[in-house]
Amino acid sequence: MMIMTPQEMLIIVQSQLAIDLNCSIDDLNGEKDSIIFVEAKENPGCRPFPRNDRYFEILSMGKSIVVSATPERLTIAKTQMQGKDRDTVFSLPFIRGLYLHFLPDLKRIKPISQPSNFSFELLKRDEVVGMFDVVQRFDTAIIYDTNLPWQTDLAVTAKKNGKIVGVAGASKTCAKLWQIAIEVLPDFRNLGLANYLVNRLTFEILERGDVPSYDVIASHVASQRVAQRSGYFPAWVTDWRNNFEGFEV
Repeated sequence: MMIMTPQEMLIIVQSQLAIDLNCSIDDLNGEKDSIIFVEAKENPGCRPFPRNDRYFEILSMGKSIVVSATPERLTIAKTQMQGKDRDTVFSLPFIRGLYLHFLPDLKRIKPISQPSNFSFELLKRDEVVGMFDVVQRFDTAIIYDTNLPWQTDLAVTAKKNGKIVGVAGASKTCAKLWQIAIEVLPDFRNLGLANYLVNRLTFEILERGDVPSYDVIASHVASQRVAQRSGYFPAWVTDWRNNFEGFEV
């Protein structure tokens, strides 16, 4: 069953990214390696990621590069980036690491069979919150922090002999987009659990008519393999962190 078309998914994702970055969908699909500078703004419907008075984000979906920043940092970015190639731009000293964002490959993704000798359970938000010990032990996959603007809304657990040994959690960060995270205890890795849990949770979200993303630091190769084995493809890249010390007053 085709839940949505790849084009429909792309429209959902790019519409949200355009709101977040204060750019247009055309900006995201601009001429290859062109750099588009826009002033950051908290638009209605933007995802509630933490922002402060000095903000910077750089994003590319493989074509143009969009830089969204507050005025001072936008001026610095223009000075440092104009006339530079893509690799130089993403290697500038104030960009500290890259974040890869994966989307389901709707043309090839298929449900993965359950690994044997484990039991699995789908949990909703109130059930996740009630498992405080799990929240503590799997804090990479489970977000429960009332200081954050979102929490884990859906999770799939893997159990062995009644003990939870792996969790995939998903947080709904806006009207249509979710973020998935995974954590498996060391003794139970390389058994296919991570692939199954992420894949199972992906279909739960797609069947709701929403879009999940799997986001990983560029250096975390093992996690990228989980994304690909679960049916994902790399869809866009952003800065992971940035540090403008020495560049601004």
